[in-house]
Amino acid sequence: MSEHDWTEVVGAFGVFVLLTTVVTTIIVQLARTLRARAILAREDKYKTLAETAVRTQEGTERQLAELGSRLAAMETRMTSLERVLKDVE
Repeated sequence: MSEHDWTEVVGAFGVFVLLTTVVTTIIVQLARTLRARAILAREDKYKTLAETAVRTQEGTERQLAELGSRLAAMETRMTSLERVLKDVE
């Protein structure tokens, strides 16, 4: 092989390495972008789930407060009914 042939081989090898590096970098960046999008989508789902849980918990707290006030009213009426029954005996 002549010196000119070796130059072509080295040049072709250099271009191959350059193209391989560029393609690899592009693939890695695309993978990172896709992973970041997936993470954002998952975080949005968690955020939606957390908001739903908070709304449900607030509704449960309201219902519990209402039941507590009803129970207090029933306790008051039961106490007065017991007094009436003791007076009747």
